[in-house]
Amino acid sequence: MRAITYRDLTTLEEFARVVDMERDIWGPGYDEVVPVPILAVTVKRGGILIGALDGDRLVGFVFSLPGIKDGKATQWSHMLGVIDDFRNAGVGRELKLLQRGRTLAMGLDLVEWTYDPMQALNAHLNFSTLGVVVEEYEENVYGESTSPLHRGNPTDRFVAQWWIRTPHVERRLADAVSVSKGLGPALKLRTSELADALPVNRVAASGEWLESVDVDLSLDARRLLVDIPMGFTDMLASDHELALAWRICTRAIFTTYFDRGYRAVDFMLDRRGRKGTYLLTRN
Repeated sequence: MRAITYRDLTTLEEFARVVDMERDIWGPGYDEVVPVPILAVTVKRGGILIGALDGDRLVGFVFSLPGIKDGKATQWSHMLGVIDDFRNAGVGRELKLLQRGRTLAMGLDLVEWTYDPMQALNAHLNFSTLGVVVEEYEENVYGESTSPLHRGNPTDRFVAQWWIRTPHVERRLADAVSVSKGLGPALKLRTSELADALPVNRVAASGEWLESVDVDLSLDARRLLVDIPMGFTDMLASDHELALAWRICTRAIFTTYFDRGYRAVDFMLDRRGRKGTYLLTRN
Protein backbone atom coordinates (compact mmCIF):
# COMPACT_ATOMS: atom_id res chain seq x y z
CA MET A 1 0.00 0.00 0.00
CA ARG A 2 1.38 3.40 -0.97
CA ALA A 3 1.56 6.32 1.43
CA ILE A 4 -1.75 8.15 1.64
CA THR A 5 -1.71 11.82 0.66
CA TYR A 6 -4.16 14.47 1.78
CA ARG A 7 -5.29 17.71 0.18
CA ASP A 8 -8.20 20.11 -0.08
CA LEU A 9 -10.73 19.22 -2.78
CA THR A 10 -11.73 22.27 -4.82
CA THR A 11 -12.86 21.30 -8.34
CA LEU A 12 -16.19 20.13 -9.74
CA GLU A 13 -14.61 16.85 -10.81
CA GLU A 14 -13.37 16.26 -7.26
CA PHE A 15 -16.77 17.12 -5.83
CA ALA A 16 -18.35 14.55 -8.16
CA ARG A 17 -15.90 11.91 -6.91
CA VAL A 18 -16.95 12.70 -3.35
CA VAL A 19 -20.62 12.18 -4.28
CA ASP A 20 -19.75 8.80 -5.83
CA MET A 21 -17.91 7.86 -2.64
CA GLU A 22 -20.89 8.87 -0.50
CA ARG A 23 -23.06 6.38 -2.42
CA ASP A 24 -20.39 3.66 -2.21
CA ILE A 25 -19.93 4.02 1.55
CA TRP A 26 -23.54 4.52 2.63
CA GLY A 27 -24.83 1.86 0.26
CA PRO A 28 -27.23 1.32 -2.67
CA GLY A 29 -30.38 3.43 -2.53
CA TYR A 30 -28.87 6.06 -0.24
CA ASP A 31 -30.63 9.29 -1.22
CA GLU A 32 -29.23 11.77 1.31
CA VAL A 33 -25.98 12.50 -0.52
CA VAL A 34 -24.55 16.02 -0.42
CA PRO A 35 -24.67 16.99 -4.13
CA VAL A 36 -22.02 18.74 -6.18
CA PRO A 37 -23.64 22.24 -6.10
CA ILE A 38 -23.83 22.24 -2.30
CA LEU A 39 -20.22 21.07 -1.98
CA ALA A 40 -19.12 23.77 -4.43
CA VAL A 41 -20.95 26.64 -2.70
CA THR A 42 -19.99 25.51 0.79
CA VAL A 43 -16.30 25.24 -0.03
CA LYS A 44 -16.43 28.70 -1.59
CA ARG A 45 -17.87 30.20 1.61
CA GLY A 46 -15.88 28.71 4.46
CA GLY A 47 -16.56 24.98 4.28
CA ILE A 48 -13.78 22.41 4.63
CA LEU A 49 -13.47 19.47 2.24
CA ILE A 50 -10.32 17.35 2.50
CA GLY A 51 -9.63 14.19 0.54
CA ALA A 52 -7.41 11.19 1.29
CA LEU A 53 -5.82 9.71 -1.83
CA ASP A 54 -4.02 6.47 -2.58
CA GLY A 55 -2.23 7.65 -5.69
CA ASP A 56 -5.04 9.16 -7.77
CA ARG A 57 -7.74 7.11 -6.04
CA LEU A 58 -9.97 8.89 -3.52
CA VAL A 59 -10.22 6.63 -0.46
CA GLY A 60 -11.66 9.01 2.13
CA PHE A 61 -12.91 12.52 2.80
CA VAL A 62 -14.10 14.83 5.55
CA PHE A 63 -16.61 17.62 4.94
CA SER A 64 -17.70 20.42 7.27
CA LEU A 65 -19.88 23.49 6.88
CA PRO A 66 -19.57 26.89 8.53
CA GLY A 67 -22.03 27.26 11.38
CA ILE A 68 -23.03 29.51 14.26
CA LYS A 69 -23.57 28.43 17.87
CA ASP A 70 -24.47 30.89 20.64
CA GLY A 71 -23.55 33.74 18.30
CA LYS A 72 -20.07 32.42 17.54
CA ALA A 73 -18.73 30.95 14.30
CA THR A 74 -18.04 27.21 14.30
CA GLN A 75 -17.53 24.33 11.91
CA TRP A 76 -20.20 21.63 11.62
CA SER A 77 -18.64 18.39 10.43
CA HIS A 78 -21.35 16.76 8.36
CA MET A 79 -19.57 13.74 6.86
CA LEU A 80 -16.44 11.66 7.27
CA GLY A 81 -16.15 8.65 4.99
CA VAL A 82 -13.41 6.08 4.41
CA ILE A 83 -13.70 3.05 2.13
CA ASP A 84 -13.51 -0.38 3.74
CA ASP A 85 -9.96 -1.22 2.61
CA PHE A 86 -8.57 1.78 4.50
CA ARG A 87 -10.74 1.78 7.65
CA ASN A 88 -7.92 0.55 9.89
CA ALA A 89 -5.13 2.63 8.34
CA GLY A 90 -5.61 5.76 10.47
CA VAL A 91 -7.18 7.69 7.58
CA GLY A 92 -10.19 8.90 9.55
CA ARG A 93 -8.01 10.18 12.38
CA GLU A 94 -5.70 12.03 9.99
CA LEU A 95 -8.64 13.65 8.22
CA LYS A 96 -9.99 14.91 11.55
CA LEU A 97 -6.57 16.31 12.50
CA LEU A 98 -6.35 18.16 9.19
CA GLN A 99 -9.89 19.46 9.68
CA ARG A 100 -8.82 20.75 13.09
CA GLY A 101 -5.83 22.50 11.56
CA ARG A 102 -7.98 24.23 8.95
CA THR A 103 -10.43 25.30 11.67
CA LEU A 104 -7.67 26.67 13.90
CA ALA A 105 -6.36 28.67 10.94
CA MET A 106 -9.80 30.31 10.70
CA GLY A 107 -9.47 31.44 14.32
CA LEU A 108 -12.30 29.17 15.52
CA ASP A 109 -12.56 27.09 18.69
CA LEU A 110 -15.29 24.52 18.09
CA VAL A 111 -16.08 21.72 15.65
CA GLU A 112 -19.32 19.78 16.15
CA TRP A 113 -20.84 16.73 14.52
CA THR A 114 -23.38 14.01 15.15
CA TYR A 115 -22.63 10.34 15.51
CA ASP A 116 -24.55 7.26 16.56
CA PRO A 117 -23.85 6.64 20.29
CA MET A 118 -24.31 2.91 19.64
CA GLN A 119 -21.23 2.78 17.38
CA ALA A 120 -18.50 1.75 19.81
CA LEU A 121 -15.54 2.19 17.46
CA ASN A 122 -16.68 5.69 16.51
CA ALA A 123 -17.09 6.51 20.19
CA HIS A 124 -13.57 5.26 20.87
CA LEU A 125 -12.16 7.53 18.14
CA ASN A 126 -14.21 10.54 19.21
CA PHE A 127 -13.50 10.39 22.94
CA SER A 128 -10.22 8.53 23.38
CA THR A 129 -8.36 9.94 20.37
CA LEU A 130 -9.96 13.32 19.69
CA GLY A 131 -11.16 14.33 23.16
CA VAL A 132 -14.77 15.30 22.47
CA VAL A 133 -17.47 15.82 25.09
CA VAL A 134 -21.21 15.27 24.63
CA GLU A 135 -24.16 16.85 26.42
CA GLU A 136 -26.83 16.76 23.68
CA TYR A 137 -28.88 13.77 22.51
CA GLU A 138 -31.02 14.21 19.40
CA GLU A 139 -33.86 11.75 18.77
CA ASN A 140 -34.29 10.55 15.17
CA VAL A 141 -32.53 13.70 13.98
CA TYR A 142 -32.35 12.67 10.31
CA GLY A 143 -35.64 10.81 10.15
CA GLU A 144 -35.78 7.36 8.57
CA SER A 145 -32.53 6.89 6.68
CA THR A 146 -32.42 5.22 3.27
CA SER A 147 -28.94 3.84 3.96
CA PRO A 148 -28.76 0.03 4.30
CA LEU A 149 -26.32 0.67 7.16
CA HIS A 150 -29.17 1.95 9.36
CA ARG A 151 -31.80 -0.74 8.57
CA GLY A 152 -34.71 1.51 9.56
CA ASN A 153 -33.40 2.04 13.09
CA PRO A 154 -34.19 5.55 14.40
CA THR A 155 -31.36 7.96 13.63
CA ASP A 156 -30.72 9.00 17.24
CA ARG A 157 -27.42 10.85 17.56
CA PHE A 158 -24.99 12.38 20.02
CA VAL A 159 -23.81 15.91 19.24
CA ALA A 160 -20.03 15.76 19.72
CA GLN A 161 -18.36 18.99 20.82
CA TRP A 162 -14.68 19.19 19.88
CA TRP A 163 -13.16 22.19 21.67
CA ILE A 164 -10.01 22.13 19.61
CA ARG A 165 -7.88 24.57 21.66
CA THR A 166 -8.37 23.01 25.11
CA PRO A 167 -5.55 21.27 27.04
CA HIS A 168 -7.75 18.15 27.23
CA VAL A 169 -7.88 17.87 23.45
CA GLU A 170 -4.16 18.61 23.15
CA ARG A 171 -3.38 15.78 25.58
CA ARG A 172 -5.60 13.32 23.74
CA LEU A 173 -4.08 14.15 20.37
CA ALA A 174 -0.51 13.98 21.68
CA ASP A 175 -1.25 10.62 23.27
CA ALA A 176 -2.70 9.29 20.00
CA VAL A 177 0.48 10.27 18.15
CA SER A 178 2.61 8.62 20.83
CA VAL A 179 0.62 5.38 20.64
CA SER A 180 0.70 5.32 16.82
CA LYS A 181 4.50 5.57 16.92
CA GLY A 182 4.82 2.87 19.56
CA LEU A 183 6.28 5.34 22.08
CA GLY A 184 3.92 4.60 24.94
CA PRO A 185 0.61 3.13 26.10
CA ALA A 186 -2.69 4.94 25.67
CA LEU A 187 -3.92 7.25 28.40
CA LYS A 188 -6.16 5.44 30.84
CA LEU A 189 -8.64 6.74 33.34
CA ARG A 190 -7.24 6.81 36.83
CA THR A 191 -8.70 4.25 39.23
CA SER A 192 -9.90 7.13 41.39
CA GLU A 193 -11.98 8.44 38.49
CA LEU A 194 -13.90 5.18 38.29
CA ALA A 195 -13.96 4.14 41.94
CA ASP A 196 -17.17 6.03 42.70
CA ALA A 197 -18.79 5.59 39.27
CA LEU A 198 -22.09 3.71 39.40
CA PRO A 199 -23.33 1.51 36.52
CA VAL A 200 -26.58 2.65 34.93
CA ASN A 201 -26.91 -0.70 33.12
CA ARG A 202 -24.91 -3.79 32.35
CA VAL A 203 -24.64 -6.17 29.40
CA ALA A 204 -25.65 -9.82 29.37
CA ALA A 205 -25.45 -12.50 26.69
CA SER A 206 -28.42 -12.78 24.32
CA GLY A 207 -27.52 -15.47 21.80
CA GLU A 208 -24.56 -14.20 19.80
CA TRP A 209 -25.21 -10.62 20.97
CA LEU A 210 -25.34 -8.67 24.20
CA GLU A 211 -28.46 -7.10 25.68
CA SER A 212 -28.89 -4.31 28.21
CA VAL A 213 -30.16 -5.36 31.65
CA ASP A 214 -30.60 -3.89 35.14
CA VAL A 215 -31.19 -0.33 33.92
CA ASP A 216 -31.44 2.27 36.68
CA LEU A 217 -32.65 5.77 35.77
CA SER A 218 -32.71 7.05 39.36
CA LEU A 219 -28.99 7.27 40.20
CA ASP A 220 -27.55 10.45 41.69
CA ALA A 221 -23.80 9.76 41.76
CA ARG A 222 -21.05 12.12 40.65
CA ARG A 223 -20.01 9.69 37.91
CA LEU A 224 -21.98 7.08 35.97
CA LEU A 225 -21.12 4.26 33.56
CA VAL A 226 -23.23 3.24 30.54
CA ASP A 227 -22.44 0.02 28.63
CA ILE A 228 -23.10 -0.54 24.92
CA PRO A 229 -22.26 -3.55 22.71
CA MET A 230 -19.70 -3.67 19.96
CA GLY A 231 -20.85 -4.55 16.43
CA PHE A 232 -24.09 -2.56 16.35
CA THR A 233 -24.10 -2.33 12.54
CA ASP A 234 -23.96 -6.13 12.27
CA MET A 235 -26.66 -6.40 14.93
CA LEU A 236 -28.89 -4.16 12.81
CA ALA A 237 -28.55 -6.66 9.95
CA SER A 238 -29.02 -9.87 11.94
CA ASP A 239 -31.24 -9.02 14.92
CA HIS A 240 -33.30 -5.91 14.18
CA GLU A 241 -35.53 -6.30 17.24
CA LEU A 242 -32.59 -6.40 19.64
CA ALA A 243 -30.98 -3.41 17.90
CA LEU A 244 -34.23 -1.47 18.33
CA ALA A 245 -34.40 -2.49 21.98
CA TRP A 246 -30.88 -1.14 22.48
CA ARG A 247 -31.87 2.11 20.79
CA ILE A 248 -34.90 2.64 23.00
CA CYS A 249 -32.99 1.67 26.13
CA THR A 250 -30.01 3.96 25.53
CA ARG A 251 -32.30 6.78 24.42
CA ALA A 252 -33.99 6.65 27.82
CA ILE A 253 -30.64 6.52 29.64
CA PHE A 254 -28.95 9.40 27.87
CA THR A 255 -31.93 11.75 27.66
CA THR A 256 -32.71 11.18 31.34
CA TYR A 257 -29.22 11.83 32.63
CA PHE A 258 -28.35 14.64 30.21
CA ASP A 259 -31.51 16.40 31.36
CA ARG A 260 -30.18 16.12 34.93
CA GLY A 261 -26.92 17.88 34.07
CA TYR A 262 -24.66 14.96 33.19
CA ARG A 263 -22.50 14.82 30.08
CA ALA A 264 -20.38 12.11 28.46
CA VAL A 265 -16.66 12.81 28.89
CA ASP A 266 -14.91 9.53 28.06
CA PHE A 267 -15.31 6.08 26.54
CA MET A 268 -13.57 2.79 27.31
CA LEU A 269 -13.43 -0.01 24.74
CA ASP A 270 -13.36 -3.62 25.92
CA ARG A 271 -12.71 -5.72 22.82
CA ARG A 272 -12.49 -8.97 24.76
CA GLY A 273 -15.82 -8.30 26.44
CA ARG A 274 -17.31 -7.10 23.10
CA LYS A 275 -18.55 -3.89 24.69
CA GLY A 276 -17.76 -0.25 25.34
CA THR A 277 -18.53 1.97 28.32
CA TYR A 278 -19.33 5.68 28.44
CA LEU A 279 -18.30 7.72 31.46
CA LEU A 280 -20.84 10.39 32.43
CA THR A 281 -20.09 13.18 34.90
CA ARG A 282 -22.12 16.08 36.21
CA ASN A 283 -21.51 19.42 34.51
